[in-house]
Amino acid sequence: MAQIKVQNVLNTIINDDSIKILNQLEEKSVDMIFADPPYNMQLPGQLYRPDNSKVEGVFEEWDSFENLKAYDEYTRAWLEGAKRVLKDNGSLWVIGSYHNIFRVGSILQDLGFWILNDVVWNKLNPMPNFKGTRFTNAHETLIWAVKSPKAKYTFNYEAMKAMNEGVQMRSTWEIPICTGKERLKNESGEKLHPTQKPEALLYRVIMASTNVNDVILDPFFGTGTTGAVAKKLGRSFIGIEKDKSYIKGAQGRIDEIVACQADELSCMSKKKQARIPFGFVVEQGYLSPGSMLFDSKHQNAVMIRSDGSVKGENVEGSIHQAGAALQNLEACNGWTYWYYEDERHHLVSIDEIRQKIRQTMEKAI
Repeated sequence: MAQIKVQNVLNTIINDDSIKILNQLEEKSVDMIFADPPYNMQLPGQLYRPDNSKVEGVFEEWDSFENLKAYDEYTRAWLEGAKRVLKDNGSLWVIGSYHNIFRVGSILQDLGFWILNDVVWNKLNPMPNFKGTRFTNAHETLIWAVKSPKAKYTFNYEAMKAMNEGVQMRSTWEIPICTGKERLKNESGEKLHPTQKPEALLYRVIMASTNVNDVILDPFFGTGTTGAVAKKLGRSFIGIEKDKSYIKGAQGRIDEIVACQADELSCMSKKKQARIPFGFVVEQGYLSPGSMLFDSKHQNAVMIRSDGSVKGENVEGSIHQAGAALQNLEACNGWTYWYYEDERHHLVSIDEIRQKIRQTMEKAI
C-alpha cells in the first residue's frame, strides 16, 4: 500500500474512504484531528412536525449500520488510523450525540487515548422534540484527547481566556447551530448536508489546540467547515470525503475564504513572554531593599530584601511563597498579589513593573 506524503495533499480534499486513507497517510504527520463521524442515529422512519411538515433528519446511507457491533468495529478502525497519523503531541477532537459518543469514548480509551476534556456544545437554537416524549435534545458532546498522558499538547489558554472576556473558559460552550447563509444548500434549495457544523464551533476548537501553520486532518470532511476555518486562521488542512456533492460544496466554500494576515493571527500567550524574576526588579532599581509591599486590602505587609526575597512578621521567602503562606494556600502568583505605594501613597500592582520591563525588552530586540 503506497504511503501518502502529507506535504503532497495539504489543503486538499481526498475523495476516498476515510479508513483507507488514514492507513495510507504517513505516520505521525498531523497536529490535530477533528472528527465528526457518523452518529448511527438509527432513526425508525420519517419524522413530521405537528403541522405534518417533514423534519429533515439524518437518513443518509453513510449513517446506517447493521447493528452496534458493526458500528463499534467501524469506530475502532478509524480511531486506530487516527492514532497512527497523529503526532505524539497532537490532539484529537471527536464530536457526537447521545447515540454514539459514549461508545466512541469507550473505544477511544481502549486504544490508549488520554481524555483531556469532554466539552458540551449547548445549542442556543436546537430542534424541538415534536412528539413531546423526551427532553429537547439541545446539546452535543466533544471529546478532546491526546495519545498518552505524557503528551505535550497545545492549549492556548490565554487566547481562550481573552475570547471569554478575561474569564477562564469552561467546558460548556453556547453556540447556535448552523443556519442562514452559512448553511450550504443543494440545487433544490435543501440542506446539502444534514449535520453541517457551525464555523464558530470549529473556530474555538482550532484556536484552543493548534498553532499557526499546524496541519489539521478531518477524516469526515462533509461540507468543509474544518477546512474553511483552518484556512481563515492560517492553518493547513487535509480533508477526506467520499461524497462528491459534499466535496463540490466544500471546495467552493473554502475557495471564497480570505485568510487572516500574519499580524492578525497572533494571540494572547503568557508562555511567550519573558520570565522576569522579582530580584531583577530590585537590582534594576524599580523597587529598593527595605521598601514595603502590601496586599490589595493593605492588611498584610512584607519588606523587600536585597536578594529579591521578602520578609514579614511570620513569613519569608519569594513573593509567591509569602503570598501563599499568608493566604494558607499551596501556591500564589505574587505578581498579582503584592502592591507597592507610589509617591501619592496609592497602591500599585508590582505586575505593572513587570509589564514595563517586558515592553522595554521587546523594544530592545
